[in-house]
Amino acid sequence: MNIEERVKLISRLTEEVMTMDDLHLLLSKNEKLQHYIGFEISGKIHLGTGLMCLQKVKDFHDAGVSCLIFLADWHTWLNDKLSDNRDIIKQVAVGYFKEGMSSVYRCLGGDPKDLNFVLGSDLYDKNNKYWETVVEISKNTTLSRMKRSITILGRKEEEAVDFAKLIYPAMQVADIFIQQIHLPHAGLEQRKAHVIVRDVAKKLKISPLLLGKEVVKPVAIHHHLILGLQKPTIWPIPKEIDRQELWASMKMSKSKPDGCVFVHDSPEEIRRKIGQAFCPEKEINFNPIIDWVEFLVLSREKKIIIKRELKHGGDLEIESALDLKEKFQNGELHPEDLKSFTADYLINFLAPIREHFTNGKPKKMLDELEGLIQSHNSKT
Repeated sequence: MNIEERVKLISRLTEEVMTMDDLHLLLSKNEKLQHYIGFEISGKIHLGTGLMCLQKVKDFHDAGVSCLIFLADWHTWLNDKLSDNRDIIKQVAVGYFKEGMSSVYRCLGGDPKDLNFVLGSDLYDKNNKYWETVVEISKNTTLSRMKRSITILGRKEEEAVDFAKLIYPAMQVADIFIQQIHLPHAGLEQRKAHVIVRDVAKKLKISPLLLGKEVVKPVAIHHHLILGLQKPTIWPIPKEIDRQELWASMKMSKSKPDGCVFVHDSPEEIRRKIGQAFCPEKEINFNPIIDWVEFLVLSREKKIIIKRELKHGGDLEIESALDLKEKFQNGELHPEDLKSFTADYLINFLAPIREHFTNGKPKKMLDELEGLIQSHNSKT
């Protein structure tokens, strides 16, 4: 691949690249680049965490970049997730979560051996340089900025939080520099952390990011956030509302299990969830089914065939996201037909993952996690 082909692959399905000029610069150096995406270990893997994120990871790998999956067990603990038990968090991270993400990557045509999984606890253990980097980043960032950045934890900016939450952004930034990450990757909701990354990059003395012998800024890549299946909290959407903020609040979340599809859901569950999804006729904005087909299906398929009865016009061929939206908006494609196609496609695509978690050790991992979730829910 030449540079332009690599840029196109790295930047597809993204909302933002910070910045395109810096991405061209990194690629022009002809050095090995390191990618990274980090995950809290907070529950079962859904399509947003698994399919949306990992198809982007596959793009990085195909563009010749080394890919790192960071299992953020400390960040999970700081954010009070998974019963707030560090031993359980670590067990789930290196067990169920790693197994699940590997299975998704395999379904996307990748080889899990190409992914480097790193557990936060392993990175931090007896690593004075890491903690020195956390402090140096903190010395170059204001308290008010750290407070504003707690939105990366899924918290509201004005929310009262314990002081530990303010350590989280500095640690996330330090993760990037200590591991020499050139291409930090996340959803757009992590933007505030990546702005800090780029702001402090040329100020650090302990762990500056190097490309060859040159100190460089990381290039942040923000992929699209897919919607949950629920109706927007405000409908119709007022023109004056912050649409980006509303979209982020509606992203797929495991805390709303009926609004998301987990990668090992049964066919019956997938059909039920998609069948009751918000998908108003002729409406393409804030429509989760349109969003899923654009970013989870047409991201991989050159064209799709939507099966319909002859009395409804017969089978319908869709060749692009634009084509999909035009046909839906003009009423040529009905919501029920689109829902039926989406459910069928996901049931078929996810079949190997579903099968993987029905037997042996993977099934035991999933059963143990579901037990933990049920126990936590009963206490809350």
